[in-house]
Amino acid sequence: MSTERVDIGIIGAGAAGLMAGIWAGRQEALGTGDRALGAEKTGPLKIVALDGARKIGAKILVAGGGRCNVTHYQVDESAYAGSSRNAIRKVMGRFGVSRTVEFFVELGVELKREETGKLFPVTDDAHTVLNALLGEARRVGVEVRFPWRVKRISRDEDGFVIEREIAEPYGLTARDAGSPSLAIRARRVILASGGMALPKTGSDGHGFSIARGLGHSITDRVFPALVPLTLPNGHFLCELSGLTLPATLELRTGSGKKLVSFTNSTLLTHFGLSGPSVLDISRYYTAAKGDKAGAKLVFGFVPGETIETIDGRFAELGRSGKAPSIVRFLSEKLPERLARALCEQAGVDGSASFAAMSRDVRRRLAGIVTELELPISGDRGFTYAEVTAGGVPLSELQLDTMESRVCPGLHVCGEICDVDGRIGGFNFQWAWASGHVAGVSAAAHAAAT
Repeated sequence: MSTERVDIGIIGAGAAGLMAGIWAGRQEALGTGDRALGAEKTGPLKIVALDGARKIGAKILVAGGGRCNVTHYQVDESAYAGSSRNAIRKVMGRFGVSRTVEFFVELGVELKREETGKLFPVTDDAHTVLNALLGEARRVGVEVRFPWRVKRISRDEDGFVIEREIAEPYGLTARDAGSPSLAIRARRVILASGGMALPKTGSDGHGFSIARGLGHSITDRVFPALVPLTLPNGHFLCELSGLTLPATLELRTGSGKKLVSFTNSTLLTHFGLSGPSVLDISRYYTAAKGDKAGAKLVFGFVPGETIETIDGRFAELGRSGKAPSIVRFLSEKLPERLARALCEQAGVDGSASFAAMSRDVRRRLAGIVTELELPISGDRGFTYAEVTAGGVPLSELQLDTMESRVCPGLHVCGEICDVDGRIGGFNFQWAWASGHVAGVSAAAHAAAT
């Protein structure tokens, strides 16, 4: 077996892997600090990023509808789940939003803030982001090889041996992808292989096997996050496919205690529910279903309203004697198709007046409008998920370096960590921050030895 020697081997050339490579390449040879853009590369470090996908940066290219939601204008640990928020805060604090914006501006990628707080490239084209990252990686001496799928990694007294997989699914030969090496010996390894979300982009969970092989544990549960939720076939909301509305989704315990809620745009689909509010709450719902008996999801069609406030309004309209029909009133707040469907679910004649409603019927309609319990049947799985919940616990990493506590010389960053954020650029911000910390640290240690 031919074996090539490198200083740093990066497994995965997605957002976190490219970020780690760039900052490793920018690091001074003696590890004295971050290298500024434009500085000459003086260090002897050889850095190679390996990715098994045929198309590099696929997740970056599909993010934000092909525009790439680079980050959010305001990010803190409260937007994340998984490992402890205190641990997440320590890593995020080392490379915050302002540094992310500065970094991309240096690379020629100007960002714009939209009303939602999301930051996108002014070009509205994800290729702008990917090309800038790849260009900077090349400039600082990082060699990106793909498709170069890692089979396994082993560690000995001289560092790490990274073995290449040349069998299916890609049917590679030793001459593929610009390198004849079937194995690479690296002094340090940065594991940035991603999780299991969007497997067609190359995130198939193999990184978890690599991490386990190097002594790490993976959380007991690994499941899709930021994923659409499904309803039983024939549910009335599925019949309203295509409707979008602002709504509140709230997760409650079986006893009714509120756990978490999100208010945002919500899309009714032929399979169930999607849109930002649904994606944000999906991981909490899945986690609660496994941990808390009777956990339920309720749908509030009119954000800010409760059963009491809506019922009071219904009663007031009934007393006025001049109120519009039930459907007409609800249609002032909701799409008419939805208003009629909600009346039907409550057993109410939508063309009738509020004065004709009994108190019990009025309360039933108010409950359906503000707290409809959803019989969620599942989710659309990793194929449609934007991120993975679960992974390598941050408790197994040194947070100031992202170096493993159980396997010295190994750094871990990105989605493979047990960290998942809300929709809106938060997961990219984790990739930039954790990748930066891992890259700087790996280079500093490699250059000093």
